[in-house]
Amino acid sequence: MILIKCNKETLLTPIQTVTGIVERRQTLPILSNVLIKHNKEKTTFLTTDLEIEIKTSINNELSTAEPFTLTVSAKKLQDILRTLPSNTEIVLTRKNDHLQIKSGKSIFNLQILPAEDFPENTKENEPITSIVLQQKKLKNLFQHIQFSIAQQDIRYYLNGLLLLVEDTCLKGIATDGHRLALASIDLNESKTKHQIILPRKTVFELSKLLNDNEEPIIIDFFEKKVRFTFSNIELISKIIDGKFPDFNRVIPTSNNKIFNLNRLEFLQVLQRVSILSNQAEQFRGVRLVISHNNLCVICKNSEQEEAQDDLDIQYENEEIDISLNITYLLDLLNNITAESIQCALENTNSSVLITIPENEDYKYIVMPMKI
Repeated sequence: MILIKCNKETLLTPIQTVTGIVERRQTLPILSNVLIKHNKEKTTFLTTDLEIEIKTSINNELSTAEPFTLTVSAKKLQDILRTLPSNTEIVLTRKNDHLQIKSGKSIFNLQILPAEDFPENTKENEPITSIVLQQKKLKNLFQHIQFSIAQQDIRYYLNGLLLLVEDTCLKGIATDGHRLALASIDLNESKTKHQIILPRKTVFELSKLLNDNEEPIIIDFFEKKVRFTFSNIELISKIIDGKFPDFNRVIPTSNNKIFNLNRLEFLQVLQRVSILSNQAEQFRGVRLVISHNNLCVICKNSEQEEAQDDLDIQYENEEIDISLNITYLLDLLNNITAESIQCALENTNSSVLITIPENEDYKYIVMPMKI
């Protein structure tokens, strides 16, 4: 029985949307599959890893005879569709416990697992609070802070991003204990205060799926989950159950030695001197010597090799010699688009506050290193 007959791109687009969270190797084989449901109105595609669930659908674009439900390997189906010629016709047929994909002279047979074994999220009651904003604003917020999320830290609450709804503001905060990034979005209306810790995988998947446009995204906050609805996509994620550190205590308030830097010039200098840093080390240090109208950037390695580069700055305070993690600086400069940044310090042992001039919605704090 023919299940689907359509253009390749019509089927590939929703498959690509939901396949990002799927791991090829799963303890439960069904979690490697995509659940496909078809009725007269639409065809729905659903994947889950038990922590995140992504669903999307297409309306009456697939030529098919009868309603059906099945699960098949998401990655394999995606890879097959990707390798087929553009604008080719795809025919999907069910043959016993296999799904046959036919295009021209190409034929593939994929194993089908029972749809009733596929785990689906239980429906939630009314959300605690909901917000609506432009997709590009949330995408921009994630881009500016997601690189500061910890990876596999024993302090599990750091392996996610704090989303805080407070009055008329949505704040995103990420930290790995050595640096912290904070970005804010104005919501234009007051909302019930609520906060969640969004898992790292959820943040990065949303960053890929969100459009850089003004189309809306609805965020519904529940007690143990959060739902994002946008562009015919519904993503539901569990949240990290833990207490996020008090980020306000980390933000320096007495850093009075301030200078501005051209972002691109500083990035290029760091990229040059980093060639002679200790590439194999997890924490690579760079030494910044800030003196009268000059910033000297120095990198050394274990072979006693050294690189030095200077930048002209407007600075008339006392000299400061500080060492920072060069990777943390490169992460920042590669992920923001501002023309310039502002650095504020107090002394050699204090954390550095980096902001964007005339933008109070973004802060990046880096702790000093001893090298």
